[in-house]
Amino acid sequence: MRAIFKNIDKKEWLDILTLALGIALLPPLWAIASSHLGITTGSAALISAALYVVNGNKIQDGIKISLGFICGDIWAYCSLKLMYILQLNPDIELFIIFFVLGFLAVIISSVYSKWIYLPTWLCGWAIGLALMASVGIKRLGNLPIQVGVSMLVGVWYVGVGVDKFQKIILKLCNKKKIT
Repeated sequence: MRAIFKNIDKKEWLDILTLALGIALLPPLWAIASSHLGITTGSAALISAALYVVNGNKIQDGIKISLGFICGDIWAYCSLKLMYILQLNPDIELFIIFFVLGFLAVIISSVYSKWIYLPTWLCGWAIGLALMASVGIKRLGNLPIQVGVSMLVGVWYVGVGVDKFQKIILKLCNKKKIT
């Protein structure tokens, strides 16, 4: 076991441990809070936070990442609504809807790339479909809003929050070393 960890220096260990602590603390707090707020889609926050992290924890991209998720949430709702309205052969219907909406998502996000991050649009669309499809368009209620809120919580509370938490802890650890 020791051989596995011997290539990790103390700074890396500190980074790993502070990240682990942030992930162990903040997402579970959201999981508890979301259930008390009537939000059943709290898990979307973890997926959304992951995309924020993959983008490099760049807080300056937070708005365009968030707008991408909101666009994806709207796309998921539109997909379900179109499936309900069209009533074609399910395979043909699915192909047409995904073809058109996927095509439009790429074009729109390219034109507005300063404001919308395409990967989060597509991921938000997938998250929304995964969470809403089994409910059906007639019984969605406020589920699309819950999905959107969870994705925004993922970016701003889990993604940005864990990053800030980790930086604060690392700063405190470095101050203790200096004094």
